[in-house]
Amino acid sequence: MNIRRLAAIFLPAFFCLAANAQYAGFDDAYSGLYDSETVSSFKKHVSYITSAAFEGRKAGSEGEKAVAEYVYDCLSEYGVEMLTPREGEVFGISRSPGDTLTSRNVYGFVQGYDPALKDKYIVVGARMDNLGTNVMTVDGNKVTQIYAGANGNASGVAMMLELARMVSTNSLIFRRSVIFIGFGASSETYAGAWYFLNRSFSDSGLVEAMVNLDMLGTGENGFYAYTASNSDLDSMISTMSGKLQPVYPELRSDELYPSDHRAFYSKEIPAVHFTTGRYPEHNTPKDTYSIIGFGMMERELEYIYGFVLELANTDRDITFRNGPLPEKSSGRTGEEEIAYYDCDQRPMFLNSADPRQFLEKWVYQYLRYPQEAVENGIQGTVQVNFIIDKDGKVRDVTVSKSVDPLLDDEAVRVVSASPKWRPGRLRGEKVSTSMTIPVEFRLARKTDRKRFGIR
Repeated sequence: MNIRRLAAIFLPAFFCLAANAQYAGFDDAYSGLYDSETVSSFKKHVSYITSAAFEGRKAGSEGEKAVAEYVYDCLSEYGVEMLTPREGEVFGISRSPGDTLTSRNVYGFVQGYDPALKDKYIVVGARMDNLGTNVMTVDGNKVTQIYAGANGNASGVAMMLELARMVSTNSLIFRRSVIFIGFGASSETYAGAWYFLNRSFSDSGLVEAMVNLDMLGTGENGFYAYTASNSDLDSMISTMSGKLQPVYPELRSDELYPSDHRAFYSKEIPAVHFTTGRYPEHNTPKDTYSIIGFGMMERELEYIYGFVLELANTDRDITFRNGPLPEKSSGRTGEEEIAYYDCDQRPMFLNSADPRQFLEKWVYQYLRYPQEAVENGIQGTVQVNFIIDKDGKVRDVTVSKSVDPLLDDEAVRVVSASPKWRPGRLRGEKVSTSMTIPVEFRLARKTDRKRFGIR
């Protein structure tokens, strides 16, 4: 091990202490002159984590340990109250007699402000380890290939760090506490996540939901959310689609990539995996800094921040529901129905396939807040299911998540009265499509009164 490598691993990781600080002896030529502060921070995180000195951060390696210390220093500097020592919370994995791998988790939290909810937690995690190195022979010479893992998963770690900075800065608006954790030994059957839930964090029963950040740097391939078809999380993502965001994830019913969220599923904790999906360089030495789209990562960060805020502040109980989402369901007419997100061409309302168009141009134009509900302070979000048939007619309108019969009935009334849509298509053929939308009734702001038809 040469001096340069020793320095990169063992120098104090104060490199993260300011977003624009220069790493000691580290090449910062990647930073663009006109980058935003967030993009500049993303670049510094990914550049450092993928350093050749760390030799691909194989689980249990000195490189993984150095990255854990870097994560600790960044979280600490960003105002996160750390719950582990700087070297992380160490755990061992016995792989065979006499062969024990030693890895570590690093985590801390930002406390929520609500006395009734601050002792409940949202966990945001990202795996720190990667594949390490591979030695191969080329023309009789041994060549070491380094699996830098820029997208797998330096991008997710960078996203977690900058999300922690945003949550810490705005902690006064988060009701629940948010835990930020870098998982070690994810490649060893998600050992770090399992250890956190089963051995380390004594209050794991108070974890209400988990957000997994894994492979988020190739946004040109798409941006996806996988919830294992948890209907509560799916409806929250649908609610987010009705708010102005720089980018929206595609809700997937298939798991794009197995990761640490699986350990939370095994404990029946609802979890969502945000990812940009598989990519050609995945698990190859070509997964380097050059493939990362930092501008797209910044837009993803804004969405994920909003989603974590929604999770931390929601009044609903997020329940665990396991099992895959059926691809097709049989409606009352006996014909096959296709989920909205599974259509090749999604149904359109007023020439838009964005559900917000239906909410803004129809639902909230004609919704009338029941006077009795106003007088009794009843509010909340009603989840409404319905079918858009092959002729574009709305039918079979039902409530999937109730608030109160007064609000439920009004939401069903307005959706049932919808004009025709342009029907969805699958493989070029018109299909009946199932949809779920959130219909919001709020009394908190006076500016909402006109929107909801309150005089």
